[in-house]
Amino acid sequence: MTRLPKSKLVSLLALCFALLTASASAQGPTRVAVPDDAAISDAYIYLLGRVLVIRQEHMDRGAVGFAYNAMKYDPIGEADWVNPNLDTAYIEAWFAVDPDAPVIFEVPEIEGRYYTAQILDEWGEVIANINERMFPSKPFGKFALVYPNSNPKIPADATRIDLHSAKAKLLGRVEIKGDKDGATKLQHGFKATAAGSPKLKDPPPVPMFGNRDLIGVEIFDDADAKLASALDVAPNAAQMQQKVRAVAAYAASSPEAHAAVDARIRKTVPEFIEYTFTKSAPYRDHWVGGGRAGNYGADYLLRTVANYAGIWANTSDEVIYFIATRDSGEQTLNGSNSYVIHFPANKLPENVIDAFWSVILVGVPDYRVVPNALNRFNFNNYSPLQKEPDGSLKITLGPTPVAGVPESNWLPTPEGKPFSLTFRTYVPKEIVKTGEWRPAPVVKID
Repeated sequence: MTRLPKSKLVSLLALCFALLTASASAQGPTRVAVPDDAAISDAYIYLLGRVLVIRQEHMDRGAVGFAYNAMKYDPIGEADWVNPNLDTAYIEAWFAVDPDAPVIFEVPEIEGRYYTAQILDEWGEVIANINERMFPSKPFGKFALVYPNSNPKIPADATRIDLHSAKAKLLGRVEIKGDKDGATKLQHGFKATAAGSPKLKDPPPVPMFGNRDLIGVEIFDDADAKLASALDVAPNAAQMQQKVRAVAAYAASSPEAHAAVDARIRKTVPEFIEYTFTKSAPYRDHWVGGGRAGNYGADYLLRTVANYAGIWANTSDEVIYFIATRDSGEQTLNGSNSYVIHFPANKLPENVIDAFWSVILVGVPDYRVVPNALNRFNFNNYSPLQKEPDGSLKITLGPTPVAGVPESNWLPTPEGKPFSLTFRTYVPKEIVKTGEWRPAPVVKID
């Protein structure tokens, strides 16, 4: 077989390439498939779950003194938080690791009060809860948080926990239990030290947006960078991420396509918000809640709901949440009205938990506590609530105290504005997990 000279072979290859390029040009630009409305909504809601965590990381990084692998001991009673839990002392941190640099995390020994060291991944999935219930063989001590599938050197007395990606969020909680000094001391017993100098990557850029007007079509800008920034452990991650890429490609194909995707998103957002507070979990007695959280399997919609309504949700073994935005007449809760929540003596919240319960009132749509003269934002089983003569419990809500109910049982409301209630049951009993118990309805007082 005769071999062509190298110079002629190169020329022939160049000619073939030119012909192929010309043929492609003649056929016009690559056509981009037009996704239907359902595909756009699905892709948006899936990606929103990750973007809400990215937004939170940017917000946390903006705090004074922020550093990765450094503990943040939130002041007890601190309310500058979306849907805060004022019953516990918080410990926060963003852990960052790489294959050669783990983080050594220490949990103090705690007895006689609720605590957990909740570690979550960058999609809002719970990796671990370190406490006496979930880690009975080692509820405290040293833990080595390592990059997935890596083999770094770790101390002999440290228990290995594999993260899902290069970063993870810590949300530790220590029950105050009427003892702020004791809770503060335990809070500061949580420590972290990077075993090396991990290579840090900034979170992908996202425009800041609020909870009322969620991010629009720009969510699909640099979609691949957002998806590649953290592993999603959901079993349907590959198919959902391909759906995101398809919508992103269509949105980038023309100004008309870009506008069409944004128009669909603007219809999806109010539907999603309505779903979050009325349909995302069982809706009983006008409270939505009692469903699972923390680990979501293929249910990316529920994960995004949790990241939107109260980021860093925990598993249902640790806590079950209930949210009310409507009264027993299905009217939006309004701060100009007065309401009562009446628990019968045989359905008191303290009887259905093994740790504690609490209820907090927050504004809508920011889901932050509403300032009031009493600085009273929540009740729990240590609040000085007075029972009725028959042993039942009434909690009232309104712009002024409600006649006939002790003022100690009153939560002030934002006059003329909507509000939301979050009821937490920590270490709930089976009656809560099975849905047989939920908070009493919020009844408007005429």
